[in-house]
Amino acid sequence: MVYTALTWQRLHGTAAGLVPSHLPQEGEKGSTHPTPRPLGTTPRVTAHIEPPRPWAAGAEPPLPAGDGSARESSPFIGSAAADGDSLLEGKNMALFEEEMDSNPMVSSLLNKLANYTNLSQGVVDHEEAEDSRPRESKAPCMGTFIGVYLPCLQNILGVILFLRLTWIVGAAGVLESFLVVSMCCTCTMLTAVSMSAIATNGVVPAGGSYYMISRSLGPEFGGAVGLCFYLGTTFAGAMYILGTIEIFLTYISPGAAVFQAETPEGEAAALLHNMRVYGSCTLALMAVVVFVGVKYVNKLALVFLACVVLSILAIYAGVIKTAFDPPDIPVCLLGNRTLARRGFDTCAKVRAVSNGTATTALWGLFCNGSSLDTACNEYFAQNNVTEIQGIPGVASGVLLDNLWSAYSDRGAFVEKKGVASVPTPEDGRASGLPYVLSDITTYFTVLVGIYFPSVTGIMAGSNRSGDLKDAQKSIPTGTILAIVTTSFIYLSCIVLFGACIEGVVLRDKFGEALQGNLVIGMLAWPSPWVIVIGSFFSTCGAGLQSLTGAPRLLQAIARDGIVPFLQVFGHGKANGEPTWALLLTALICETGILIASLDSVAPILSMFFLMCYMFVNLACAVQTLLRTPNWRPRFKYYHWTLSFLGMSLCLALMFICSWYYALFAMLIAGCIYKYIEYRGAEKEWGDGIRGLSLNAARYALLRVEHGPPHTKNWRPQVLVMLTLDAEQRVTHPRLLSFTSQLKAGKGLTIVGSVLEGTFLDKHVEAQRAEENIRALMGAEKMKGFCQLVVSSSLRDGCSHLIQAAGLGGMKHNTVLMAWPEAWKQPDSPYSWKYFVDTVRDTTAAQQALLVAKNIDAFPQNQERFSEGSIDVWWVVHDGGMLMLLPFLLRQHKVWRKCRMRIFTVAQVDDNSVQMKKDLQMFLYHLRISAEVEVVEMVENDISAFTYEKTLLMEQRSQMLKQMQLTKGEREREAQLIHDRNTASHTAASRAQAPPTPDKVQMTWTKEKLTAEKHRNKDAGAAGFRDLFSLKPDHSNVRRMHTAVKLNGVVLSRSQDAQLVLLNMPGPPKNRQGDENYMEFLEVLTEGLNRVVLVRGGGREVITIYS
Repeated sequence: MVYTALTWQRLHGTAAGLVPSHLPQEGEKGSTHPTPRPLGTTPRVTAHIEPPRPWAAGAEPPLPAGDGSARESSPFIGSAAADGDSLLEGKNMALFEEEMDSNPMVSSLLNKLANYTNLSQGVVDHEEAEDSRPRESKAPCMGTFIGVYLPCLQNILGVILFLRLTWIVGAAGVLESFLVVSMCCTCTMLTAVSMSAIATNGVVPAGGSYYMISRSLGPEFGGAVGLCFYLGTTFAGAMYILGTIEIFLTYISPGAAVFQAETPEGEAAALLHNMRVYGSCTLALMAVVVFVGVKYVNKLALVFLACVVLSILAIYAGVIKTAFDPPDIPVCLLGNRTLARRGFDTCAKVRAVSNGTATTALWGLFCNGSSLDTACNEYFAQNNVTEIQGIPGVASGVLLDNLWSAYSDRGAFVEKKGVASVPTPEDGRASGLPYVLSDITTYFTVLVGIYFPSVTGIMAGSNRSGDLKDAQKSIPTGTILAIVTTSFIYLSCIVLFGACIEGVVLRDKFGEALQGNLVIGMLAWPSPWVIVIGSFFSTCGAGLQSLTGAPRLLQAIARDGIVPFLQVFGHGKANGEPTWALLLTALICETGILIASLDSVAPILSMFFLMCYMFVNLACAVQTLLRTPNWRPRFKYYHWTLSFLGMSLCLALMFICSWYYALFAMLIAGCIYKYIEYRGAEKEWGDGIRGLSLNAARYALLRVEHGPPHTKNWRPQVLVMLTLDAEQRVTHPRLLSFTSQLKAGKGLTIVGSVLEGTFLDKHVEAQRAEENIRALMGAEKMKGFCQLVVSSSLRDGCSHLIQAAGLGGMKHNTVLMAWPEAWKQPDSPYSWKYFVDTVRDTTAAQQALLVAKNIDAFPQNQERFSEGSIDVWWVVHDGGMLMLLPFLLRQHKVWRKCRMRIFTVAQVDDNSVQMKKDLQMFLYHLRISAEVEVVEMVENDISAFTYEKTLLMEQRSQMLKQMQLTKGEREREAQLIHDRNTASHTAASRAQAPPTPDKVQMTWTKEKLTAEKHRNKDAGAAGFRDLFSLKPDHSNVRRMHTAVKLNGVVLSRSQDAQLVLLNMPGPPKNRQGDENYMEFLEVLTEGLNRVVLVRGGGREVITIYS
């Protein structure tokens, strides 16, 4: 392709902002196009072009407009305006130049895509922002090992491994411990498979699991699970801090305790108080460290990881050493009960001295004195003291003794199986006796809840996707390898602990039988301090990382704007550090520390993590089953059955751990979900729940497509016809209020309106009108759909809405519209015609029609009627709509206290008493409570008022016709009226001449038309004079008589009613009488405050059968 230099420069981004200003320009040294070249030559690029930086080095990347989330920004959307001028130069693409603003050129798109860099909005940005030195922007360079494998390894291995795994093996036995670990590891492995599929389905910016869930399942699920994940991470910080303090106070410096127990019974309470004090101080210190500089936490991460790895290697080295050189760690037993090495050194009752036998310190603990003849504890007197090796070694065969579980109640003795013991009547622990006791009741489900936090941390790799060289390859590989590695470590440790360590030592949680040493530390080589110091720094580092990650997760949720009350936590320091989020995290973490028990905090965070993992699996399963076109993961080793199995396992583990914690966590997530649904910001993230809703809607629509619903299932599916003013605002907003009162949130509601004109000219006004209607629907809290039609005429638009609104079986069966109040005004003489034609359309479509008169006087949703009645005037039966409407209205708070009255009209030949009984029985079978009254309308002569009313109506009709005729047509019409009335008034002529037909038909030839043009104007004037001498039509008089009479009866009984429901007579079959029909309806409802004219759709809508 041939370019001029200017075109080349523009197409390659200088004008469009694709090449930064620091690059050399035309004529400068190193320019890519030093001089303009003649047409037909191709420029040659000789200089090295530095990759463009989207923002200044060391500065925070600018947040896009909108919800404040940089993660939703696209690499090539949003800057098309800047490209517009540069792309319009070439003539080859002139055909597309008008669309360049919205559809960029492919070359421009690919150029921007190549320059796209996705730096995570996490710790790295804040660290760089704090450093004042200018930095070069670094491309993501981490591989699988450094970027995913090691962070996952560091997050998975932690406090439970060092402090609780030996105790879990001792309580549950090797087999059940193997089952616990296998279940938890299987759960995380299945979750990792689902997470890998989601993480490789496009770019996953910072936010990890929250981002994946929210973009897959929508803002409601994303917000709920994101906050649960945040709470889990926060409580994990509390757990790590408690683990740090437990190691410090129990194994490093027991003398540093602030609270000292005066009696052995108070040791547990004193330990909890010490944990609270030291934990709160440690939390405050860690929060200050995180606040002052996150970069220090990052730089220490490698040290913490080295501590974990060295500790695990020391454990394996110690196990190998026990095979040929077991350590000498004696454990003292009294009978079969384990004794705590507290207050005595020699594990014997007596000891030999030079002049005989002397009692030991142990004797003094169980007896009243040091002499041999003093009274002693009965169990101590009847059982022997023995000493066994606490760690006999891997070749000792102790594995067989540790295969089975040894669950115990709180306060029970830690006893060795198979050792002779003489039982005594005493059951409890005597004051001051040095027994090792169980501090909590143990059973399988408790151990699952305590263990599960040790397998969390699998999201560490996905959280750092912005720093990875190839995230879509590294995340699945590194995460799954880390889970396999840690699963092997946990499972092998279970077997090795069971094979090396005595059962009573395993069940000794705090190492009391080992003189207060850490059990797993005594196994390690070369020194127990390797494990103690390593686990101390490991748990300390994990707590710091939790306090670093949790506030950023909360900040990500707050910046998405889906939870309104969290907006304040999206702000922070100038460098973006989430100060307020850190403060909230510290407060929540403090509640976990005040619990003070590691065993009590662990199940809480297990709930939150399990719920998060459950929804990751659900997201993958939903996306896979929906087969959405965008679901194309690079990770292929997934299946919806695996995701469903993982989801089921997570749910089962939640209830296995603690059913009440599980219900509480679900309640919290459910409340957050509903809050976001009703109060949160609307987000469209292309989530799977929306796709699931579409699939479910399609399935349901296909199910209801076949035939109309049964009468028992019939409910008004309403099409509300709104009129708009010149500024596209709704003229009768109370119509929507009445609709919401009638529907009460049930069934289908379509709000329709018509704009007159063509769509090309009116599409902006149509969009504005639709926004106004939706805003009004939101203000009225009305659930429904908005459908606006632009048509060449209002009449056709209304007809199109009535015919085509809805979809499949979800179509409206009732039309609600307002009475045209201005139908008599001369500036809109044809409003009545549109109205009558709409009535005819609904009848032809077999749809019910509700016409609300005086709609502006109807109540709003906030009003309440404390008394009054809803009066139903049942003149003709047209399907039972009149019975159903008041029942539906009284479900709403506005009409709830109104009583229902039903009036029916009896003719001369009807038995009024029997009619009332029959109507009462009918209402009884319909299960409707109402007062019944039969009104008798006696036939009498037509009054002069009725005759005059009809005459005025016909004169007005003729006048309206005259006003709409052309001059020649007006003269002809007047002559016709003159001829008809002359014939009607001349009796003799009537007797001699043939009768004049009702309709005068004339065949107009050219000669007749010319003759009519030259007719004397006096004929027209005579026609107008004769117009006032008309005789009213007899059928019109009869109809007017009915309207006047019925109106008088209704007024006499229902003038004070809150609402009157009345049968609406049908329009005349002859279109010539449409204006007369409007007059009949006006007379029928005259003097009534609120009226709804009801016309049935031609089918039964209410039934007496169950």
